[in-house]
Amino acid sequence: MNKATLILVDDHPMLRKGVAQLISLEDNLDVVAEASSGEEAISLTVKYQPDLILLDLNMKGLSGIDTLIALKRAEVSAKVIIFSVSDNKTDVVQALKFGADGYLLKDSEPEELIEKINKALSGELVLSEPLAQIVARSLQSGNDANPIDKLTQREFEILRSIAGGNSNKVIAKKLGITEGTVKVHVKNMLRKLGLKTRVEAAVWAVERNISH
Repeated sequence: MNKATLILVDDHPMLRKGVAQLISLEDNLDVVAEASSGEEAISLTVKYQPDLILLDLNMKGLSGIDTLIALKRAEVSAKVIIFSVSDNKTDVVQALKFGADGYLLKDSEPEELIEKINKALSGELVLSEPLAQIVARSLQSGNDANPIDKLTQREFEILRSIAGGNSNKVIAKKLGITEGTVKVHVKNMLRKLGLKTRVEAAVWAVERNISH
């Protein structure tokens, strides 16, 4: 029997080892590589051409969302499941918006994790049980009720950074863009959210638990 191949991407070695050990007990699944960063994940995906990638959301360097976007741009055939501690609605909706094939919480029961991996491999969109209602409510509310959906990924990143107290200069350095480009993104982001100042944006983001 051909085994489905997986790559695990997480910057916590202990978690990777635990998940790899769990998956090794399954006759139909095989972890072919582990990555500790988004950059490494992209390189290993090109090398191994896995069937599925289990991808951490919050990593140092390239974030899970940025890694997801890069993988989709590279037109990899692998299914990509975000694996995170965050049940924040924005995180879940953003992941699905950018092409994730599922979003699972790290506190999932082992049996549920294996079940969802197998379902994703067969083409289903998979979500941890608590997240199904979050996604349903988001779809029902529509874009008008959720202005975050109007933001580009870059604008969203900058909003998070502003909420974290970072200046334009720090944000520019962190994202590898010019300070002028940051200012343009901030202006567009404020307009889309109906806000006037960076301080308003920071408060707005913190109130909605968007600052990480």
